[in-house]
Amino acid sequence: MSKIYGEKNTAVEALKPCTFTIKSGERVAVVGASGSGKSTLLHLLGALDSPTGGTVTYDGNEIISQKDEKVSAFRLANIGFVFQAYHLLPELTARENILLPCLLKEEAPDREYIRELTEMLGIENRLDHLPSQLSGGQQQRAAIVRALAGKPKLLLCDEPTGNLDTENSRLVMDLLERLQEAFGLTMVVVTHNQELACRFPRVLSMADGLLGGDLA
Repeated sequence: MSKIYGEKNTAVEALKPCTFTIKSGERVAVVGASGSGKSTLLHLLGALDSPTGGTVTYDGNEIISQKDEKVSAFRLANIGFVFQAYHLLPELTARENILLPCLLKEEAPDREYIRELTEMLGIENRLDHLPSQLSGGQQQRAAIVRALAGKPKLLLCDEPTGNLDTENSRLVMDLLERLQEAFGLTMVVVTHNQELACRFPRVLSMADGLLGGDLA
């Protein structure tokens, strides 16, 4: 797949043509500098954007060619997202933010499963607080629970520790690894942090829109 923004003289090749496979249950890091195309790649994998060329397939089924409502339903059912900026709705409590994916799917939340997640991440006593009343680490943990509330098969993380200090970054990564193992998730994390990337059994490099081979 590939991605070009703009046309003719203003065209920017954000992602040069690449082909790769991520197996179910894998934990993969994509490492590269800011502006290298990592977020573009993640958005394509998460069906948040469409490739200019090529396809994205899950279990042999092409996703992007489907109608928008089917793509949206697929994302809700199969993919969880964790972003650097958290993207918690400020007017909702942490609990309400966490339950939002279930409400969008019009499904009853598995409250015992969500309780287990909040306890694992240590925010069970902060659920009735607004995002503005939470620390950065607590907001990121709430965002992680929200991403997993709908029981996705794939977790995509865009610089999940970018706004956190060293200690909270380590704690969040420890938690993500525990969750990935506990629930058998496939997890892809994009980061510019080489130290963080070294924690992953598989590491892909990214530079100037070109996805490189495995580094680990």
